[in-house]
Amino acid sequence: MAPELALADPAPAAEAHAPAPLAVSGLSHAFGKRTVLDAVDLTVRAGSFTVLLGLNGAGKTTLFALVTRLYHARAGTITVFGHDIQRTPGPALARMGVVFQQPTLDLDLTVEQNLRYHAALHGMPRRLAASRLLEELTRIGLEGRRRDKVRQLSGGQRRRVELARALLHRPSLLLLDEPTVGLDLASRHFLLEHVRTLCREQGIGVLWATHLIDEVGADADVVVLHRGRVVASGRPAALIAMTGARDLRDAFAALTGLASREEGGAEG
Repeated sequence: MAPELALADPAPAAEAHAPAPLAVSGLSHAFGKRTVLDAVDLTVRAGSFTVLLGLNGAGKTTLFALVTRLYHARAGTITVFGHDIQRTPGPALARMGVVFQQPTLDLDLTVEQNLRYHAALHGMPRRLAASRLLEELTRIGLEGRRRDKVRQLSGGQRRRVELARALLHRPSLLLLDEPTVGLDLASRHFLLEHVRTLCREQGIGVLWATHLIDEVGADADVVVLHRGRVVASGRPAALIAMTGARDLRDAFAALTGLASREEGGAEG
């Protein structure tokens, strides 16, 4: 088992004492006798693009389900800006925006109706919701499609709408679980760049789950999850140096025991 690395480039001293957007400690979960997550620790810093990198079946989606309270965490703690997700879920969930792996838009409603429903769930006044809705749709280039039914949109456009919806209530933590699965290269690139811009310009902390190496980026904080355990974490350069690999693709293969760089998560 590879040792866990500390994340490079720690936050300035003024930020070090502020609660992290997301802090997971000792998180374990099982379905029956099958352990899916085993004592997982990870932290998402403010303004960081943190990549949860793991093969399919590594436990990424289960971790997201625990953080968003779709599942109940039986062992370990999850805090969002210092709010324990079990004891004070309201303030924790209010600071969080989520794009799940499976599409969750209502295909028979318009883009605007989908977003207005989300705004209502967060108690946003109609005038504010209308303003935010137009702002977010403009950012993703779909302001002209707001009255179209979602089923009229392409897969990439639907993902953009899900991202706009997740940002309507101005979250400070954004979770995205395999958001580019099934998308073409142009749509993948748009989502990645849009989310990275949010990190840089708005200081949003992001947890981006993927099995694709090329979605990482040199400045990302990487958490490698394998068979339910964090086997390493750090910047790509640190992971490469630790494993003696020639690039992140080979480092990931070494950390997860892949026989070759062409297998599984080494794609992309």
